[in-house]
Amino acid sequence: MSFDDLSEQLASVVAITVTPFGADGAIDEKNYAAVVDRMVEGGISVVTPNGNTSEFYTLSSAETERALQITVDAVGDRAAIVAGVGHDVSSAVAAARFADRAGARGIMIHQPVHPYVSLDGWVDYHRAIASAVPELSVVLYVRNPRIGGAQIAALADACPNVVGVKYAVPDPVRFASVARDAGLERLTWIAGLAELSAPGYFAVGATGFTSGLANVAPELSVQMFRCLRAREFGAAMEFWEFIRKFEELRADGESANNVSVVKEALAQLGLCRRDVRPPASVLPEADRSAVGVLLDSWSLL
Repeated sequence: MSFDDLSEQLASVVAITVTPFGADGAIDEKNYAAVVDRMVEGGISVVTPNGNTSEFYTLSSAETERALQITVDAVGDRAAIVAGVGHDVSSAVAAARFADRAGARGIMIHQPVHPYVSLDGWVDYHRAIASAVPELSVVLYVRNPRIGGAQIAALADACPNVVGVKYAVPDPVRFASVARDAGLERLTWIAGLAELSAPGYFAVGATGFTSGLANVAPELSVQMFRCLRAREFGAAMEFWEFIRKFEELRADGESANNVSVVKEALAQLGLCRRDVRPPASVLPEADRSAVGVLLDSWSLL
């Protein structure tokens, strides 16, 4: 698969996997593989293990490698795998090189976790990682509103393997400006705040969106994407309204329960345990009931 091939494939639903844990706290490999398989069977064509919905920052390097390998084995050649990498440059480079060996098509570089980020430093961080794996496609994960089109364009000039941007700043006007300043047609622009933000971002240039919901109901995410791709915004908003309460539960409390809601839904479907690692926590009973009501309304229970 060439850089252009993956760039085109990113214009889709980019599903971020959960990482199921067993009673012993370790990765539940059997249920992990089953969730990924179900996702791909539901129409997902791009899978990202070790993203934020995967609880990336609670996983050891050995666990991220194992999660990626399980994903590769479960997916086969049915979908493209874009592995999340991050932390310090050395760790991110090591993870990127492992992703290449394991068979991933690309990497998604998490935002730098550092209290002091300069614009030039942001470019240098991503260039160091992307340059270390010139054969792999690279997706940038932008959550910092200070990062502009000039920085993204400079990085793309230096690293031709940068093919996409997962834009997760909650400001569609800012997104529209950044995408055009960097080159709207030059990169694949992915709405990085999931289904609720997707219509607004598609209206100003996004061609794909990320999804945690795809772990639970991949068909819903895919159907919404098809409407957006066809520019059928009225139909897309019907799906938006259908999944709205689920996504609002995830977003509540500054997204404190982002992963917990998804895992609760999977637990009620019998697909994995609801366990999450600190600093996240399992849902209180009232929210568990609310998730059950939604699943029932979707005819999943």
